Amino acid sequence: MTVAIERWPVAGAFTIARGAKTFVDVVVVTLTDGAHVGRGEATAIYYHGETAESVAEQARSVAQSIAAGGDRSALAGLLPRGAARNAVDAALWSLSAHIEGVPVWRSAGLPEPCPLTTAFTLSVAEPAAMEAAARAASSRYPLLKLKLAGEGGAERVAAVRRGAPDARLIVDANEAWTNRDLPAEIAALVPFGVELIEQPVRAGEDHLLDGLNSPIMLCADESCQDRGDLARCIGRYGAINIKLDKSGGLSEALVLAEEAAASGLETMVGCMLSTSLGVAPAFLLAQSARWVDLDGPLLLARDREPGFIFEGATMRPSADSWG
Repeated sequence: MTVAIERWPVAGAFTIARGAKTFVDVVVVTLTDGAHVGRGEATAIYYHGETAESVAEQARSVAQSIAAGGDRSALAGLLPRGAARNAVDAALWSLSAHIEGVPVWRSAGLPEPCPLTTAFTLSVAEPAAMEAAARAASSRYPLLKLKLAGEGGAERVAAVRRGAPDARLIVDANEAWTNRDLPAEIAALVPFGVELIEQPVRAGEDHLLDGLNSPIMLCADESCQDRGDLARCIGRYGAINIKLDKSGGLSEALVLAEEAAASGLETMVGCMLSTSLGVAPAFLLAQSARWVDLDGPLLLARDREPGFIFEGATMRPSADSWG
């Protein structure tokens, strides 16, 4: 096993309620049996205190176990949920696919992948800047995802709607509404046709949503990492955002998606800032999702080659795919 940290520049800056990023450090795990190679990429979950360095160290800690024949089923006992387990899990899926000559989607019991339409994310900014960004994006991206902060949400959404009058809109509060009037914040967005609000309150304070009859569907992001978090989401959220870096990889995400559907929850499949290698496993899972938010490579100044082919918001894998 080899583990490397790679730095990829962001196109401009990616700004959310917690701050701005001009680059992303990803961790790449490479496995080989001498004749075949499998790779996986992951991005540290910063709000869990992960760093690229800590993720890489975690991944290296299981090298001997993997070399001794450890497989995906053993990973949950070797690594906690998070980016390191995702990188190793993805590399194992990829290596198995190349050894067996069977694509990952088939081994995972998923439908054969077809092109998908991804959301495109607009960073939080002053309303005028978000309006201009929406206007520039609207001709290519029919689904826009707006990053919001604690104040001025309605003004920002109104500005985006002016810039993109025909686009579908979802918003991500990134936990910033915990101490705000939730019914008022939500009601203010109804006139603009917002169809989903991600993570309005801080993870762990989901009880603030008890009894809230939201006219817009709420989606758990930070509040739903893996299947162990589903119980606290049911009855409070109508959807969950599955990210492989949170869940610990495709193996856990498959079970999470199945149990979420059985519980009546809709799914979004999202990603952190990442290259095409990072979103490749999520693309397979996203085939059955209601919302797809895999624009990580689009937000970078450049992508890994070969990467996904993007034609506007439509994404499809290149011929030399991950698995």
